Amino acid sequence: MWQKLGESQRLRLAILAGCGLAGWLTLLGLDIYAFSLKSDSSPADAAIVLGAAVWDEQPSPVFAERINHAIDLYQAGTVRLVIFTGGVGANDQFAESIVASRYAIARGVAAEDTVCETTSKITWENLQGAKQIIDQQQLGRVLIVSDPLHLRRSVTMARELGIDAYSAPTPTTRYTGLQSQLEFLLREVFFYGLYWVRRPFRLIADPAPEIKVQPCQTIEQSRLLLPSIVNYAAKRFRTDVTGVDKLGDTPTRVGQD
Repeated sequence: MWQKLGESQRLRLAILAGCGLAGWLTLLGLDIYAFSLKSDSSPADAAIVLGAAVWDEQPSPVFAERINHAIDLYQAGTVRLVIFTGGVGANDQFAESIVASRYAIARGVAAEDTVCETTSKITWENLQGAKQIIDQQQLGRVLIVSDPLHLRRSVTMARELGIDAYSAPTPTTRYTGLQSQLEFLLREVFFYGLYWVRRPFRLIADPAPEIKVQPCQTIEQSRLLLPSIVNYAAKRFRTDVTGVDKLGDTPTRVGQD
């Protein structure tokens, strides 16, 4: 049929398709931004901290902001359990969730009030692991903790999995500059659009991965976090938001998220 159309007709159709795609992506971007402004601080059974990059045994600045917000929710009594997600990155020794839990426990979160999922690599898998924990512990309402622009996609995915999820954006973020915010927004538009394109096929053929879940305090680790807090602080204040930790994830995670 396409071959039977004249050149001008094909051009018109291509322009219409391009305008339609641009309009759809614009609407996604507006939805993502509007959702980033929402925050639900009502009491919940648990907070789910979505994984991000780690530096050796320390969370990256982006990841630390997420963990700090979960600590605040826990200490305020808003949640009684903190679920940490994230597996071992390509060049890492420890799972993201282990690093996060040690950081939180060192800052006052009771070890018995933490659970770690240690195999996921991307947001969808983070949430699949969290769903397994929720089912095992018969939890209800949960708050998803991440960067504001990440939450439209994350909450949508969580609800697709049957999680009673609500948004708990970090009140502080590394993405304070216009350029870094725009880059993060464009990234989320791409992945949120890809999520909707792939969704019908995932519902049919996407098997749940094997997820490893256990209380964080039972996981052995060679060294605790406290001895390297000074190194972490120095690294944090040296790091440009446009540098290695640009989007809070390793390049592998960004490419697959």
